[in-house]
Amino acid sequence: MKFRNRTFVRIILLSGSLLLSTLACRAATNLVFPSTPTPFPTNTPTPLPPTLTPTPDANAACSSLLAKIMDVAVSGGGSGLGHAGSTESSPNRDNESTPLVSYRVTGNEIGDPYYRAIPVALRSEQRDTVTQQKIWNYFTELIPADQRSMLVEYDVMTDGPENLLAAVTQAYQPDEWALEVDIADSKDTYNLTYTLVHEFGHLLTLNANQVTPSEAIFKHPKNDSIYAKEEAACPQYFPGEGCSKLNSYINEFYQGYWTSIYDEWSAIDQEQDDDAYYKKLEAFYKKYRSQFVTDYAATSPEEDIAESWSFFILSPKPTGNSIADQKVLFFYNYPELVQLRATILNNLCTDFPK
Repeated sequence: MKFRNRTFVRIILLSGSLLLSTLACRAATNLVFPSTPTPFPTNTPTPLPPTLTPTPDANAACSSLLAKIMDVAVSGGGSGLGHAGSTESSPNRDNESTPLVSYRVTGNEIGDPYYRAIPVALRSEQRDTVTQQKIWNYFTELIPADQRSMLVEYDVMTDGPENLLAAVTQAYQPDEWALEVDIADSKDTYNLTYTLVHEFGHLLTLNANQVTPSEAIFKHPKNDSIYAKEEAACPQYFPGEGCSKLNSYINEFYQGYWTSIYDEWSAIDQEQDDDAYYKKLEAFYKKYRSQFVTDYAATSPEEDIAESWSFFILSPKPTGNSIADQKVLFFYNYPELVQLRATILNNLCTDFPK
């Protein structure tokens, strides 16, 4: 059974070691995507370096900008900010974030701000409505409205600079979501862009039309027996908030790339000592590094598909045959996602903050 009490933000590489943090998250959604996947490639994978290194695509719009985003966010060219997207409930054991203000979302608009009780030192960030609105506007400019209809809340928080950047979480109902962004890190527009694309990857692959949300888990997130019962009743991949549908993106991705390593990963994921867990996960990543586009992708199938989605959107189409390449090529099997990629790229090239 997946270890439910640990939820991870993006791994930050420092001196070659994996540093992870945790975040309490909520989860679920409500998008409609046709799911008619084509068969997975059967070619034998070839070794790759630890992560894919994106190169500019001369035929892509604003290719130099995309290369810069990938260099800063993935290759360590920037501050190495992290982002969270896993959707299991957990205590925030490493980086305590402070909620500043929550907004109700109605389409492209945010309103009804709810200001939290906060330390005086954070008051200027809490009242910085101009920056808060700019972040939201950028997200809505990137992601088409019909692809984010599940969002009902926008939360601004902070844990200080260079820690958590953003997260998606379950909101008031199991098929509703909230987007959380750290205002302290929002000026890093390269990392912000990559992270918002990653977080949308979770909405895309875990929404209620892809994963049937479990009311029981939503209402009793810390009840291990309920979780075990729900997981055992799921014939497909079980990401945590419910049972994935047969032709869902996450189930097809899991069946194609995780079945042979899942038991090994699951044993690591159930490790309750954080130090031991981090060491084991780092060893797992190093063992299978040619299968993952980034180190953070090895955290779970959910993070793997979201990282692969980010590469699909922001980097040129792979020409190699490694499993990491195949994971990016996976999305090209879906015409609706290829069209969505073109739309997001057009929006990004037009609206990237100057």
